[in-house]
Amino acid sequence: MGPSKHGTDNNRGLTGHAYTLYQRFNHALSLGNRFCGDKAKKWQCMDIEIQRHVVHSIAAFLDYISGDTLHHPLVKASVSDIVGALVWILQSNKGAMLSMSADVTLKLVSILPKSVLQLYALDLVNPLSTLLSSHQTEVAISCAAALNLSLSNLSTKSGKEVWDVLKKTEMVSQVISNLRCFPGCAKPVEYFQQMALLLSTILWWWPPSRFSVWSDAELMKSLNDMLKLDNYGKAAVLKLYSSIALCGHGTKKLLESGEVLEQMVQCMDNSHPHSVRIEGFKLAQCLAINENTGLQMMRLCCKPIIKAIISGMSELSSNSRKVSNDQMSLLEEACRLALITRWTGEHHIHLWKQGIDKILLDLLLNFRNQPYKHSMSLDEQIATAKEGLDANYLLVLRSYIWDILGWLAIHCGEDFHPESELYINILITCACLTFVDAIRKWHKIYEKDNAGVFRSESATRAVLMMIYSPCKYIASRTRTILSEILEPDGLEYLKTLVHFLNNLSSWTEFGMPDRLQIIIYLMGFACYSGLPQYQTWVVKRRGVKTLLALMRWCLSNDFHLERSSFAPHLHNAVCERICCWVSAEDWEGKDILLFYSLWGLAELIQHSLCIGNNQDRISCEMRHIEAQLVSELQDICTNSCAPGLQWYAAFILSYFGYYGFPGKHAKRIGKALNEKDDADIQLILANGECLSVHGVVLAIQCPSLLPPEVLLPGEVTSDDSSGRGSMETCRGFQKDIRLSAHVDHQALVMLLEYIYLGYLQAGDELAKKLRILAKRCNLQSLLQILCRKRPKWGTAFPSVDLNVALGPSGHCFSDVILEAKATELLGWTCHVCSLPRPHMHSHKVVLSSSCDYLRALFKSGMQESHLETIKVSISWEAMVKLGDCFYSESCLLKYYTLLPIYLCGSWPKLQQLMPHLYIASYAILANLNRLMRCWLKWLAERTKCLKFTVLHLADEERCYTRGEV
Repeated sequence: MGPSKHGTDNNRGLTGHAYTLYQRFNHALSLGNRFCGDKAKKWQCMDIEIQRHVVHSIAAFLDYISGDTLHHPLVKASVSDIVGALVWILQSNKGAMLSMSADVTLKLVSILPKSVLQLYALDLVNPLSTLLSSHQTEVAISCAAALNLSLSNLSTKSGKEVWDVLKKTEMVSQVISNLRCFPGCAKPVEYFQQMALLLSTILWWWPPSRFSVWSDAELMKSLNDMLKLDNYGKAAVLKLYSSIALCGHGTKKLLESGEVLEQMVQCMDNSHPHSVRIEGFKLAQCLAINENTGLQMMRLCCKPIIKAIISGMSELSSNSRKVSNDQMSLLEEACRLALITRWTGEHHIHLWKQGIDKILLDLLLNFRNQPYKHSMSLDEQIATAKEGLDANYLLVLRSYIWDILGWLAIHCGEDFHPESELYINILITCACLTFVDAIRKWHKIYEKDNAGVFRSESATRAVLMMIYSPCKYIASRTRTILSEILEPDGLEYLKTLVHFLNNLSSWTEFGMPDRLQIIIYLMGFACYSGLPQYQTWVVKRRGVKTLLALMRWCLSNDFHLERSSFAPHLHNAVCERICCWVSAEDWEGKDILLFYSLWGLAELIQHSLCIGNNQDRISCEMRHIEAQLVSELQDICTNSCAPGLQWYAAFILSYFGYYGFPGKHAKRIGKALNEKDDADIQLILANGECLSVHGVVLAIQCPSLLPPEVLLPGEVTSDDSSGRGSMETCRGFQKDIRLSAHVDHQALVMLLEYIYLGYLQAGDELAKKLRILAKRCNLQSLLQILCRKRPKWGTAFPSVDLNVALGPSGHCFSDVILEAKATELLGWTCHVCSLPRPHMHSHKVVLSSSCDYLRALFKSGMQESHLETIKVSISWEAMVKLGDCFYSESCLLKYYTLLPIYLCGSWPKLQQLMPHLYIASYAILANLNRLMRCWLKWLAERTKCLKFTVLHLADEERCYTRGEV
């Protein structure tokens, strides 16, 4: 029976037949509608024939709705009734109806819009999860697929409620059991695939579920077997591995398994379908989310991964400009993995050998299909580059291309020379053209092509990196090409940049220009500072003052901006889902404006000295602000977490006579510089002058000053049964070391200041003497800063870290033992002495510098100040962490680890509780700071032998609010 005219008028978009099906579906539902006590309508019916009729009518109705029809008011209104009926039928668990109702449920969640599905996900989770272990394989497959779709589209608000249901139904355990048993059962591969995909989605949403997966050795073996045996399930396994890698410990497990890496690389090969290759690249990206794990992965299989990257980036056929969706996805994932070039390593060499410059040029200009000469003039290169860029080929990949090019350039060696000059020259030309175009036409680009702005930022950054590349060839060619492109309007562009940056500090928060414009103009200013024909103009027009004002504006306004926040191609949803990671900041950090300001300032200060007649003095303007600037730069070195900021601050400080790397821990150890009480070594110069120093500090910071016999003491013999074998020797240990007549007294004093404090202050004449001494002592970081060499991208900022002194290299200088309370540590042995109880060979100079109470104890002159052993009433595990706090610069973060160790009480219990500590709720983690403060106060009162200072831990709290334990 067709719908009436009135019904047709009211359906507003539903076809006549679809409306008829809608009426039949409503009629079928009415057979099972019941009213509960609160007068709410609920579908309930045990009659199997009615259930079958309802499911058939729902299926028929769903077959005829799609596209715009899904948003029709009648369809939206009917979803609630459909879900209610299906949930009841699934929960009734009647075998004859399960398969049909599960299939219809899968069809429903497959077609519903995300916004609608989110409203009913919680209702569907419970009945679907209980059927995952159904003996009917087709039911389990449909339920797993429907659950995966529902959870994939889950809203953040309902996340906790859904997780509570998953815990109640023990769904994670069910899925793990299904996957673990699959290799020995006769079920189809689709069963395994859907279970793996479902588990992957669960791991993605809920960090607490990850431990039970990566810690299950049997499951991990089953997954690896499937990855080796079955092609159909490879993509699902790789996707599950990617979710496991969201956990730092899961990544460690995967990297420990050589078979997983081997299979991953094989799946990235072009012999596999695009879907499998894409998941292989995504897994590699997850493993490389952190510099440590990324470089570890490259050390284990560098060449195969580079080969796979090159293969993925060369995916396009040579005779067509058309790119399929699968090809585009593969290209993008390969380019995203190629961003490992941001870290220095052997992979750079292999990328150049594999012709990465030719690959990048092909992706940028479709160069492989263009006729070209093996040799081009600069004008011909510019014309070729303009024509290729105007073709707008593969625009979505351009930001990746510029980033890869920039990082390849900044990590090159000084004498590197590309095999083909043509490829790299045209790439440089393309980047320079894009940068100049961004400067010339900013407002036009911003208004009409927002994506073009992001590409311009990446291109400008690549130009900046190439101008200051350590590679002489790349830096020289970039300066030459950019200078040519800037003519004849380059000076006018520069004036615009300077005017804009000079006015920046006067902008209010609400009237501030676009942040990308600030970034591009600031990088452009730094690029100009590297071009000889513009440097003098910039210096004379007070460019240094401009950058100083911008630097102070960043510091005073606390304006933090990290690059990933405005570079869409760097946005990775994986970073928002990780747990159990303690990730260091990127080299340039989260203060990108401050970073570029310091970079440009360093170049201008260097050039301002070069154009002056007096190399020993800076301009009057600089001398006037020297004291304040030095204080600001030292503060950046001490308090910043970004190595790039610290390096450039230290680099600028060298032009004011401050050489080295100020740090928090160095200030503590520096207290002992002029103290002789605990000194155990005398450095005797040729003229008879003596300097008292501490052997443990020299052994770690500058071992070249000590003779081999001091660094390699004899071991304690086994017949030493006194329990204090080496302590008699250590306590009375004194060593006179005579130095060469070539060692200058003043230079040695300054060197010792650097060894203890991390930095020194010296004039140019003394710096020359120090360069010789630093070179002979193999202090490469100090030598670099004394020679005023540009910071090398990616280099860690040097810091005073005496943690190594707790090992064999510091035992011969130990003059006090910290003894922990007795614990059940089986097989305890000490290679220094025969004490049977857990203890730590420590150094008074370090302890007194790090702890005011111990300092007072050692200096009191009372009996306790001469104790060889100090008993501390904390467990051995806590003692280890306490040692880290005293000896390491990163003590703030380590204070957190004391809390779970104390609460656990013993090491075995700690091992049992560790997984739960890692998966603790964010609310608990956020309260760790308060708990830690309370515990420190309690410990100070209880031990009566250690005085703890309650520290400001705000900088560390950000890790825990993201679940990084």
